Amino acid sequence: MLLKFTKMHGAGNDFVVVDLISQRCRLRSRDIRLLADRHFGVGCDQVLVVEPPGRPEVDFRYRIYNADGSEAEQCGNGARCFARFVRDKQLTSKRIIRVETAGGIIELRVRDKQQVEVDMGAPEFEPERIPLRAATRAASYTVALDGRELELGALSMGNPHAILRVEDVAQAAVDSLGPALERHPDFPQRVNVGFMEVVSEREIRLRVFERGAGETLACGTGACAAVVYGISRGWLQGVVTVHLPGGKLEIAWAGAGHPVVMTGPTAVVFEGSIRI
Repeated sequence: MLLKFTKMHGAGNDFVVVDLISQRCRLRSRDIRLLADRHFGVGCDQVLVVEPPGRPEVDFRYRIYNADGSEAEQCGNGARCFARFVRDKQLTSKRIIRVETAGGIIELRVRDKQQVEVDMGAPEFEPERIPLRAATRAASYTVALDGRELELGALSMGNPHAILRVEDVAQAAVDSLGPALERHPDFPQRVNVGFMEVVSEREIRLRVFERGAGETLACGTGACAAVVYGISRGWLQGVVTVHLPGGKLEIAWAGAGHPVVMTGPTAVVFEGSIRI
């Protein structure tokens, strides 16, 4: 069949967005890999699927698939693109949209044509909820890797994140440490790995190696996780600007028990159809 799609990006983190409300299709893992393939398909970091809601208190179900075909619990940049997509396609006229994800319910607030604010919910620090193999919750954790020990933060933003503080993010060993930590046995469901350079109390630079996708130009949940970790360690405060290779995001967190709020841009690249 011919499957209609929209190619979008949020700060360079790119997506193929598929409406499975107005068109019927069952996407298999091989179909996801084809859509994400940058040589033989459309090309993207993740495939985002719009589905009817599964419960009365939400407007849509939002599913996220990594380029390797695996399903992810959460994607912040994707959530912003999702909000713009459902309004552009006139699937809703609401400016506040509640969606169900594998990681829980999130709320999207459309500011204007490009900017969308996402209430990502409160971060989760308990090791078993990340999940992380650790005896007790700690401010940071030590992970053994190739004969050395790395200090990192770990938390969940609906999906698991590990955060390393580095002196210079441009020189960070993302290509080697990213895949090694992604599949480290201490993270039984794999993990997204962030490399954070603190510029000031209200500004960081960040690169993220995403689980199932590799390094991306931006990662919304990764930006949230890095800011939460930085604030919890006393390195950051208030509203923090996160500079990623593809652009910048604004992250706000008021502390324990409060939701993380992310604001950033969305863009439509093109629309098309592909036979699957």
